[in-house]
Amino acid sequence: MKAARFYGADQPLQIEDVPEPKVGPGEVLLAVKAAGLCGTDLHIALEGTIPTAYRPITLGHEAAGIVAKVGDGVADWKVNDRAAVFPNIACGECYACLSGREALCLKSCILGVQTDGAFAEYLLVPARTLIRLPETIPFEIGAILTDAVSTAFHAVTCRGNVQRGETVAVVGCGGVGHHAVIWAKQRGAAKVIAVDTNAGALRRAQKAGADHTLNPIEANVPRAVRTLTDGAGVDCALEFVGRAETVTNAIKCLRRGGRAVIVGVGQERVTLPTLQTFVGNELSLVGSLGFHRGDLEKIIEMVAAHTVDLSESVSKVVPLSEINTALHRLAEQKGDAARMVVGMYK
Repeated sequence: MKAARFYGADQPLQIEDVPEPKVGPGEVLLAVKAAGLCGTDLHIALEGTIPTAYRPITLGHEAAGIVAKVGDGVADWKVNDRAAVFPNIACGECYACLSGREALCLKSCILGVQTDGAFAEYLLVPARTLIRLPETIPFEIGAILTDAVSTAFHAVTCRGNVQRGETVAVVGCGGVGHHAVIWAKQRGAAKVIAVDTNAGALRRAQKAGADHTLNPIEANVPRAVRTLTDGAGVDCALEFVGRAETVTNAIKCLRRGGRAVIVGVGQERVTLPTLQTFVGNELSLVGSLGFHRGDLEKIIEMVAAHTVDLSESVSKVVPLSEINTALHRLAEQKGDAARMVVGMYK
């Protein structure tokens, strides 16, 4: 089978012929039909800021496809079933898994980071990672549901607990932040303020429902947010960049009693406001890591029921042979790309 293999940072992924994985007990071989390109892939392939368990390794963790083979002991899946893949291979036994918080699994194994991933014609996974994908959801949408959409949903709904009538700031409106705008509006937020330095990201955010857009290059974000909220600040600020400066801005945008949800991951150290300010205003600072299987199951139901519109979420589908061009295009933010997907239709 063909697979895009990672050998080292800032080196092109190599499209190679590799052996098709052999299916073991409890496993399923998925014929990958679509695999999303994510910021994590950029951090690994171009920046080298996220290490992989070994090299060469097949990258990619957002996958949807059709069951090609099933192993012994697999009763719930059969050949030709449509499925999306929960990308965190959790143990199912630790306290996190037993409480439904698989993203915090003590023995988690992430596709495309700790084991071979989805930028290949076939993907071998435990059957328990599959989630049924209805016929009404295209594979390219099904693929991005497994991270870009679900991570934003988890941040807005579970960690941020955004309520109807609240004001929200979304700091960083790339592939994940874009969907945070969608989910905040779907939850009934009265006002959503999108913040990004990229004009294309702001245009997409506005089209997704943002009421106001701010460019940090042109405006003092905390001051502008207060102007837009009659001096109060927002109830919830969601940060998707992973830099100390953007986290600080998110906190400064809060009203008294507000909460900042940090999704962006980076190496920079964040400084809290003075305790007098932090405690005196009863602010909340919350981390949000990925999502849980239950989140993805809810989202698939909502998309199938047309409760949320993701028709603008995929900007381009490219063949596996063009994956390196697509990665660089995303990194350079060229062509107003939102989320790009590798399509492997036959």
